[in-house]
Amino acid sequence: MKAENFTKEQIIGFYRKMLLIRRFEEKAGQLYGMGLIGGFCHLAIGQEAVAVGTHAASKPGDAFITSYRDHGLMLACDSDPNVVMAELKGKETGCSKGKGGSMHIFDVEKQFFGGHGIVGAQVPIGTGIAFANKYKKADHVVFVYFGDGAAHQGQIYESFNMAALWKLPVVYIIENNGYAMGTSVERSTAATELYKRGESFGIPGKQVDGMNFFSAYEATQEAAEHVRSRKGPILLEMKTYRYRGHSMSDPATYRSKEEVDDMKQNHDPIDTLKKYIIKETIASEEECKTIDKEIRESVKKAEDFAKSSKEPSFDELYKDIYK
Repeated sequence: MKAENFTKEQIIGFYRKMLLIRRFEEKAGQLYGMGLIGGFCHLAIGQEAVAVGTHAASKPGDAFITSYRDHGLMLACDSDPNVVMAELKGKETGCSKGKGGSMHIFDVEKQFFGGHGIVGAQVPIGTGIAFANKYKKADHVVFVYFGDGAAHQGQIYESFNMAALWKLPVVYIIENNGYAMGTSVERSTAATELYKRGESFGIPGKQVDGMNFFSAYEATQEAAEHVRSRKGPILLEMKTYRYRGHSMSDPATYRSKEEVDDMKQNHDPIDTLKKYIIKETIASEEECKTIDKEIRESVKKAEDFAKSSKEPSFDELYKDIYK
């Protein structure tokens, strides 16, 4: 399905979802700065097209697993913003009962298997979910996300080997936002074409404009069809960009203001989709403003829900642990 095959309602839905991620992340950043969110907090502002575009190419039953930059993908999977915000604030109404925080959020009902704090750890776990699907003869694809920094982890190549050997139904998605914590891809990587990382295992790869919803969608749809037809895994390198630092404690002084401003002004995924919507008369400028107002109100409701929710009780410390 190309851009012209979507209904107007579907395109507005994708725009809403991307805008929800943006406004939610902005609010999370604000609350973290006020000391109302503890622990770590990694925002995905600028990377919304990857989350929404890839999820749009999935089918019911497909699974998603990612790193600690996870709020956006979870919202793309249609999780309740109230529950996600409550988890960030460590409340008992959160998806992990307030014990996971920003980096460890889950929604198994939506087939979202986390948020993982160890760099690259989600890749072998996601590969294992793909193995389970094949073992059970389930026609489901697993979408495994990791960053350009994690692409150097050894466990990823062990996963590639297993997935290729057994032709597992998994799409590996590298969210290449250009900087692993604070080090650019060019300074840390001898071979910067990350989509070629699976070639030695026979895994085909493709580089994709991750700042464009339709590009992200079309590449992922083709990849999912490849995997679903039992041809084995595939690798997508989504070239994207994060406007904020690696985490809230990162001032991002390793890049110029001009670079960030250029991405915001000329490549913003939400602005790009909005311009398409207005140009194709799917919605007017005023209607887009109304959508933004509604999204801001829903994020405020999520903030209020989290604020009014209770802290976990002390006996919760001894639940859900192995001993």
